[in-house]
Amino acid sequence: MKINLPPFIRAYGFSLLLLISVISGAIIGICCGKEAASLKPFGDIFLNLLFTAVVPLVFFSISSVVATMENIRRLGKILSAMMLVFIVTGIIASAVMLTGVLLYPPADGINIDLAAKDNIEQLQASEQIVKAFTVDDFYRIFSKNNMLALIIFSLLVGLATSAAGTKGKPFAGFLSAGNEVMTKLISFIMLYAPIGLGAYFAYLVGVFGPELLGSYARAMTIYYPIAILYFFIAFSFYAYLAGQSNGLRKFWANITPAALTALATGSSMATIPTNLAAAGKTGVPED
Repeated sequence: MKINLPPFIRAYGFSLLLLISVISGAIIGICCGKEAASLKPFGDIFLNLLFTAVVPLVFFSISSVVATMENIRRLGKILSAMMLVFIVTGIIASAVMLTGVLLYPPADGINIDLAAKDNIEQLQASEQIVKAFTVDDFYRIFSKNNMLALIIFSLLVGLATSAAGTKGKPFAGFLSAGNEVMTKLISFIMLYAPIGLGAYFAYLVGVFGPELLGSYARAMTIYYPIAILYFFIAFSFYAYLAGQSNGLRKFWANITPAALTALATGSSMATIPTNLAAAGKTGVPED
């Protein structure tokens, strides 16, 4: 029997459920204090599932789309636009936060010993670049610690599959099937998100809440208001630039799961699956 839900519930129901779970987790953390640490394993299950799935998800999603691109020049345009947006928005965000900390220095009255340790490994800039963009063995490419190298490898696999022409079509089909399977897997994992995010947020608030209100209170006083204002104001502006009022509406209708995952876990990598899902729902082309 199919249940006809109101349009608002269909559009925002899961986001509201996640919001309720995070708020409930915060209340539990406040009430239970450090005893809320017992809920951490439930949150770790969610994070571990996401971290396990994110590597094959990124590989299949990128390589399959590149492999099936009819006009490979479009890839260059997408990468150029991506870099431009990344740099410009990064500069804006940095300028906003820099202005805030100059007006209200968060480190006033705090003395931290930053003495260098003798055993710190010294790496040249060239070595750091090589380690960031490549790995020295095949199995290392499928580690969440080498995400940038994985993205580059996925692009190259997609390009090689496309260049192989007819002979590469069976492999392109495998990549597309893998993308579909991983997308469905993420949808299964997200069914556990209300429990996982609520439990992990209860742990964060219960264990680290007193520290945030104590020694880090001044830094949090400047960080959270600016970050929240930037999230609502700047992201609304970017969404409007991208798609005018329709883009703005679609953005706020779909961003909540990714935003709450970021808030509860503090991990940008954990938000990759939810961001990909949100991009698809907002109508962003797959490539």
